[in-house]
Amino acid sequence: MAPTRTRRLAPGGSIDAHRHDDHQIVYAGRGVLTITTDAGSWVAPGTRAIWVPAGVVHAHRAYGELDLHLVGLPVTENPLGLDAPTVLAVSALLRELLIAYTRAEDDGESPERARLRAVLLDQLRASDAQQPLHLPTPTAPPLRDLCAILRADPGDGRTLAELGRQVGAGDRTLSRLFRSDLGMTFPQWRTQLRLHHALILLTERTPVTAVAHQCGWSSASAFIEVFRRTFGHTPGSHPAG
Repeated sequence: MAPTRTRRLAPGGSIDAHRHDDHQIVYAGRGVLTITTDAGSWVAPGTRAIWVPAGVVHAHRAYGELDLHLVGLPVTENPLGLDAPTVLAVSALLRELLIAYTRAEDDGESPERARLRAVLLDQLRASDAQQPLHLPTPTAPPLRDLCAILRADPGDGRTLAELGRQVGAGDRTLSRLFRSDLGMTFPQWRTQLRLHHALILLTERTPVTAVAHQCGWSSASAFIEVFRRTFGHTPGSHPAG
């Protein structure tokens, strides 16, 4: 049974790989949460939650102090019809509902709790899926090697051809593999990687200009614009852990 409760994780804390027979919504009221499966990783700052379908083996990791709000839902309740982990937009109302529902003592089917649950499910149905925050894991050997290089240094600015020479594959082959294996282009994947890393650095109170440099953007203004388009606010207003 997927639990419905609030749990606190210290910076760098983790929950080992596990699975539930029920669906689960995972929301970090503060800090940044990542969930990892064999298919990739998903990142969620305070404006996002992560939907984890029943049966999916997944692990959690905290960046910054993490207030983890967990909502278990039976397999018969799937408000968005999702069959894969997905990042969801969290409105101000949905945030308060998730916090209230997971902090309240589970007193069974009380009328008050049933009403709170009904409104929460309504808000979930209205939530937008945010797949851009998914960083898929490659399976093709040359892609695995290339992506490992960039994960170790997201600020690496080499072209696909230059990276290809290091892993022994041509840029046309790699470009084709990014689309067939990961469902996105090389620039799209690298931008997602850099945004993931930027969220973690901001949670660690790294200055915005330093984040932009470490993540490979040409300028702080270029980083701010990409961040704002993705998350709806500037990195300077992003809450630290």
